[in-house]
Amino acid sequence: MGKLTVGALRTVLVVVFVGTLFVQAGMVWALVSGNDPEDGTLPLTPLRVITILGMVSVQVALVSVGRLVTMVRRGTVFSPAAFRYVDAVIGAIVVAALLWFTVTAINAPGQRDDPGVTLIMGGVGVAILGVALIVLVLRMLLAQAVARDVEASQMQAELNEVI
Repeated sequence: MGKLTVGALRTVLVVVFVGTLFVQAGMVWALVSGNDPEDGTLPLTPLRVITILGMVSVQVALVSVGRLVTMVRRGTVFSPAAFRYVDAVIGAIVVAALLWFTVTAINAPGQRDDPGVTLIMGGVGVAILGVALIVLVLRMLLAQAVARDVEASQMQAELNEVI
């Protein structure tokens, strides 16, 4: 991975992380101050709490990806240490999907006249879970690469002994 690519990715990660902090701060402020009274159309307090939790899941994924980028830059990504960060990304995506399904359930009663919205929102939740499955497949590929790397190191050590 080139320096420009790493720098650009880190910049994007930091900008998105700061953005999530602003969203969380806004949601916490709305919860604490009570300046935005609920008019009864949607239960805003649960949606705000879900938004805060959703931003936490995004932050976990961002930090984990940042750590993986650092490992790639150092050439240590093909090690067992990388699995905890990949697992954290998978967990964060699953949590985000579950939170989205919760938002869908909260929103569903207001969509009785147009149930297609609820179906679309449910489809988005399934797509989010699909991303988690893709990352899981990538984790399996990483596991194979780590196993091959260990095997190659062992073979190199045996070859060095022979020579």
